[in-house]
Amino acid sequence: MVTARRLVLDLLKPYKPDIVTVADAVAGIDGITGVNVALVETDKEVQTVKMTVEGDPIQVETVYETLEDLGAAVHSIDEVVCGDHIVEQSTTPQD
Repeated sequence: MVTARRLVLDLLKPYKPDIVTVADAVAGIDGITGVNVALVETDKEVQTVKMTVEGDPIQVETVYETLEDLGAAVHSIDEVVCGDHIVEQSTTPQD
């Protein structure tokens, strides 16, 4: 099973359930210490949201299964942090 300490996901979800319900469901997974869900875009049929999950450890497959049960789909994985501690991205000249 893949585990991580931070996971940033771009999700497509239906209007229902709302982002409060989605955040609460993911926050209830064992090992999760915090969840942030932000609405990025609303379409006629779906919403695009950015979800940041932190924990020790995050069971990635369980997060995916929970989101799928809520009707959400992972559009992309925008960041993942693994290991003994959280490493922040370094600034580089192209940033």
